[in-house]
Amino acid sequence: MRSGVKVTVIGGVCAALLGGAGYGAYNIMSALSGDGGTGGGPAAVKSGPPSGTEVEETTAKFFAAWEKGDASTAATYTNFPEAARELLAAYGGDAHITKVRITPGTATGTTVPFTVKATVSYEGKTQPLSYESRLTVVRGKTSYRPLVDWQPSVVHPQLRKGDTLMTGESAAPPIEAVDRDGKVLTKEKYPSLGPILDELRKRYGDKTGGRAGVELVIRHEGTTETEEGAADTTLLTLAKGRPGTLHTTLSAGAQAAAETAVRKYADSSVVAVKPSTGEILAVANHRDDGFDAALLGERPPGSTMKIISAAALIDNGLTTANGPAPCPPSAVSESQTFHNLKDLKPDYHATLSDSFARSCNTAFVKFADEVEVDTLTREAQERFGLGQNNWQIGVPSFDGRVPAAGGPDTAAALIGQGQVQMSPLDMASVTATATTGTFRQPVLVPLSLDHREPARARGLSQSTVQQLRAMMNRTATSGTAAGVMSGLGPDFGAKTGSAEADGQAKSDSWFAGYRGDVAAAAMVQDGGHGIDAAGPIVASVLRSAG
Repeated sequence: MRSGVKVTVIGGVCAALLGGAGYGAYNIMSALSGDGGTGGGPAAVKSGPPSGTEVEETTAKFFAAWEKGDASTAATYTNFPEAARELLAAYGGDAHITKVRITPGTATGTTVPFTVKATVSYEGKTQPLSYESRLTVVRGKTSYRPLVDWQPSVVHPQLRKGDTLMTGESAAPPIEAVDRDGKVLTKEKYPSLGPILDELRKRYGDKTGGRAGVELVIRHEGTTETEEGAADTTLLTLAKGRPGTLHTTLSAGAQAAAETAVRKYADSSVVAVKPSTGEILAVANHRDDGFDAALLGERPPGSTMKIISAAALIDNGLTTANGPAPCPPSAVSESQTFHNLKDLKPDYHATLSDSFARSCNTAFVKFADEVEVDTLTREAQERFGLGQNNWQIGVPSFDGRVPAAGGPDTAAALIGQGQVQMSPLDMASVTATATTGTFRQPVLVPLSLDHREPARARGLSQSTVQQLRAMMNRTATSGTAAGVMSGLGPDFGAKTGSAEADGQAKSDSWFAGYRGDVAAAAMVQDGGHGIDAAGPIVASVLRSAG
């Protein structure tokens, strides 16, 4: 028996070696032969992170092939050669980038920063190109060779998966976007507006009387924001076009305040709107991935959802602002137990206003058995204009999702968890509707520019509005939002929120508030409680824009 097993193992090893198996099979043979991989056998295969010498040699070979425009050879020094070959070929082909010179910087471990200087030439027009990027060298999983860990950002730091480079006449004439007072808005001064200005150019460049130029652009393919993909991102202008003027609803002052506010918190987003008109005053993001979470984000909004939930309870005759909404320490719905935030004392005699201001989860969960499965869905759609995928703000946006899920999700939805999804734009609009009673679909450019039809909803009764405003004002003066909203009165109100998301150690921080004729909402991923991160952002924007 032992002899048979031994023969089988050795035979299996030999077969594996003949089939091109890697490191593991070689080590078994070395152990069986007792030579430790020395002598006349094959050299030992290296493992572990690449050495400094390997990093230097690999990057030198990769850079040399890239400089020569030899995409096929350069790609062989990466761990995803097909994707690398395609993008590097476009670099010298479709993008018309030549005379490439790459200067590596000092490596930090296996990561190497470098500077690229090149020339872009197209139909007699030439411009120099210069930028910085970085790469990391890893060990191949099957070849054990040191290889460049392929990412599109190696070629240019703004490239993402699915992107490519092209040089030619621009797809749309340039625009000069101006704010509501005629002040010019640029991505250099307002970085968050970069993707929005690109999208506005794509949609309205040919409607503003401009003339196309010649540009090096990033073409975004395979994106999900729109069927056609996101707008091109201009990297270099070889021949200037003539820009047309595009009027937006933005406020340069509010936008500047929003940019400054989000910069203090990672993965943060904020939107401000004008409740009396629906006009968007500011949109800002601070994210490494460049995603416009302010307009397109889809996250559980936590207790800011209680604005809609409170409206639903009032509109369906289940309670009123001064009616009962007891706050026990826990509440059970469909065998799922819900709790309040730590240190929130129970109040068995609380009114809806009390529980709203203190952000008592259990008070709202207790109504789960009294509402219909679709109560919140109908309230969101019919009163607040959410969840029907029909907003036409002028650029891509997400208009919320409040599904009639049933089961424990009915209770979860009442406190902004479960399957409810919102963006800061959505919650800014919710706040605007709650404080005026009228749903006005947010807009970024005038509807008349391209004859867009806005989404519509019947809005709220004045009785419901008065109760919501009173509860939000109480929250801002003596409730959970009082600390960050101090000094913004008297015509002001707010709602705090924190939302748990799968795989996160900390909750998302949410905050919605209004001051006069400005409503704003913010979200900070992993930001903690509403007052920890999102609250200061909203308060700062309201203070500057109100």
